[in-house]
Amino acid sequence: MTKKLRSPITTHVLDLVEGRAATKVPVLLEGLDTKGKWKQLGHSYTDADGRVEDLLPAGEPAQPGTYQITFDTQMYFAKRGNECFYPKVVVQFRLTEPERHHHIPLLLSTFGYSTYRGT
Repeated sequence: MTKKLRSPITTHVLDLVEGRAATKVPVLLEGLDTKGKWKQLGHSYTDADGRVEDLLPAGEPAQPGTYQITFDTQMYFAKRGNECFYPKVVVQFRLTEPERHHHIPLLLSTFGYSTYRGT
């Protein structure tokens, strides 16, 4: 069996209000350049399982550095008729081992969120 190639940086969003995967959440990946400016590297939407596996080209390693993922939670909750306290969730992280896969999950509710380094 061939292993499916995926982006070296992936995410997964779970909606704790609904108790299921958060679908169609806009997700933006940016990297901090040498001038201290954020550069867009990828943009996607969570799939039916709440996952995004195509933020960077599959099979290409990420570069060492500082990254951020921005989740447009306001758009996600507005489509469900819910208000949210955090209109955007920005998660910054540093890659020191770019050859490893980095998974950044988000647990989301209308009045809070949590994240961690996944596998």
